[in-house]
This record gives sequence, C-alpha cells and structure tokens, in this order.
Amino acid sequence: MRGGDTTGLRAYNERLVMHALLQAGMLSKAEIARETGLSGQAASVIVNRLLDDGLLVKLDKVRGQVGQPSTPIAPNPEGAYSLGVKIGRRSVEAILINLLGEEMGASRVRYDAPLPEPTISTAIAQAVGLLGHLSPAARSRVVGLGVAMPDEIHAWSAELGLAPGALDGWRDADIGGAFARETGLPVTRYNDAAAACAAEMIAGHAITSRSALYIYLGTFIGGGVVIDGRLYRGEQGNAGAIGSMPTGPTGRGETPGQLIHAASIFLLERDLEAAGIDPSAALSAALADGSGERADAIFDAWAETACAELSRAVVSALSVIDFQEVVVDGFLPPSWRDRFTQRLAAAVEGFNRSGLKAAPVLAGSIGPMARVLGAAMLPLKARFSPDTDLLVRSGMARDLA
Repeated sequence: MRGGDTTGLRAYNERLVMHALLQAGMLSKAEIARETGLSGQAASVIVNRLLDDGLLVKLDKVRGQVGQPSTPIAPNPEGAYSLGVKIGRRSVEAILINLLGEEMGASRVRYDAPLPEPTISTAIAQAVGLLGHLSPAARSRVVGLGVAMPDEIHAWSAELGLAPGALDGWRDADIGGAFARETGLPVTRYNDAAAACAAEMIAGHAITSRSALYIYLGTFIGGGVVIDGRLYRGEQGNAGAIGSMPTGPTGRGETPGQLIHAASIFLLERDLEAAGIDPSAALSAALADGSGERADAIFDAWAETACAELSRAVVSALSVIDFQEVVVDGFLPPSWRDRFTQRLAAAVEGFNRSGLKAAPVLAGSIGPMARVLGAAMLPLKARFSPDTDLLVRSGMARDLA
C-alpha cells in the first residue's frame, strides 16, 4: 500500500524503484521513471537516496547511442543480504544470499529423524555460522531470515518410523523466537513447499503463466498454488496442501488414505533401502557401485504407483481451479524428475477430461535447493517489492500478454 503519509509514500516509491531494477538488472534514470511511472525528478531523488544508502550502484556510462551518454543504475549485490533455513524430515539446510539472490554460503546436515530439540539447535548453529562469515558492515545489511518447514511436522512420526509422540515437541516449539534470539533478525516462517514454489517464481523459468499448480516431490509430497500471478496461501494456509488429498477406496467403513502415503519420496527411500541401495546416493545420482540399473527399476516402479494417484489429484485440482500449467520439482535427480514428469503427463492424459481444457505438465527448474532458496528469497521480496504478494515475474507476464 502507498500509505497515507509522506514517509509511507516515500518507502513505497523506493520499493518501486528497487523492484524495477531487480527485475531489469540495470536502467538509466529516465528508464526508471518510465518503468515506475514516477516523474523524472522524483525518480532522480529516490535513486540518489538509494545510491547513498548503498543499495544501488552506478555503472560505466553507455556511449555511442543517440543523445547524451547515459549512466546505468544497478542493484548493489552487497547492498542487502538474506538468510534462509529449511527444516525437513531428513535434513536441515541453510543458505545466505545477496541482494541479487546469489549464494554467499550454504550448509547442510542430514539426520535420520527431525527430533525437535537437536534439529532446532542444528538449524540455529547453521544460521549463526553463515552470518559469522560476514563483516560487521555486511551483517548490518541482512534484512531477515526465512524458515521453510512442513506444516504439522509433529503428525508424521509413524511415516518416519518413529515412536508415537516422538515429534510432539514441535507442537509448541517457538521456532521464530528461537532464531530471533540467536540471530537478532526478523524471522518469518513459510510452508516448505510454498517456499519452493516461491523460488521457482522468483529465480526459475518453469512457471510462466498467471495460474499454476506447483508440486514438490520431497520426503513428503507438497505443493503451491499460483493464482492471478500471485502465490496464493489461502485463508488458513491450506492452499497447495496436495499431500492431504484423499486417495484409495472410499467405500462404507473404509477410511481413504492420503496422497502423502502414495506419492512421497520416503516410500521410494524405503524401497531402495530394502534392495540394499543407499537412498541418499541414489537421490543425488552418486551411485558408483554398479547398482544404477536396479535403482532405476525401483524408481520406475515407485513412479508408476505415485503417478497413478497423483494424476487423479491433478485432474481433480484442474476441475476446481483453471490452472494453465502444472509444474513438478523436487529432490530427485534431474533425469528421474524428467521421467516422473513425463509419466505424470501421460497419466493425466489418460483420464476422461471432458469439459476441462488441457494444462501442460512441466518439470521445474530449481531442484533440491528450491525450499531453502525460497526461504531466503522471500524476505528480500518482502523488503524490496511494492506489492505485498509474490508475483510471477512481470517479464513472463508480458510474454504471455
């Protein structure tokens, strides 16, 4: 919102300028005025203020064109930083990025189960460790910390092979408060799959439409929803909770299962382990023991079952919201992700879709880093975007117009 006072209007206009430059990469002052709709004088004043604040830099003059040489203005990569942490069922990841979204440092710790106290301690240690690499001046330019994690992580003890109640400590854990106390940063928590969708919207190239169903194949399957070019979370945060969609029999006296029990990677991990194959090596395409063909066969069997159920969920979703595309990403190796996407597209085609327009099923472009990268990018978007909602990149929207 522009705000009703001078301070609010100035902050909004600064966000307009920053957003235009972050989208374009570099612009002259005249181009900034045209892109933002500001007067030339207002744009010049704002740009000069942002230059003084260290958020923008002047590049070398461009000569050889008609008219006076122009001086491009660009975002200063060192003008701001953001920190992202992903707390998952199998690992904790942290990443530090600069204003351009470039990685400045990252760390990852795997574990067998996300037990609350050790997991939170590990995550905080990773975040503090990355901040420690910054100089005091750079440290003062960290705008925030995003934490991406599954909703209701406490509810999945059985699926992870844990004793009942093993994850109950997550129910009342003050995650934001714990990170804020140790880092001194404002902390925002996001659903992990929604954060992955945000990363695809900001840094990827697969979501090119104003409406998309995003599917993330993680230990547990999750998703995100893009409507009217915006990441839609829903009034209760349920948007994109595709793992909770019912599957299986619905007869009298029978309780349907959920998609999370049919199309999640923890099932593939179990099958690989049962065959004596290291799941982490298989999922990172690092098999070096000649078991690649066996792993491929196990993957194909899992994908066939997963796509049969997931395709039903996709067609159901298309009948409720007119998605223009379906995007599939996750922490599968690229070759497996692409094969899964092709298989899912074929399964969707196999349904009777009379009355429904087609929506292509596409592979995502970010991969395993999507969740933690989204967690880091969202605080930057919140700080420097004039719109409170995350938008599909305007360049893509123009391409579709």
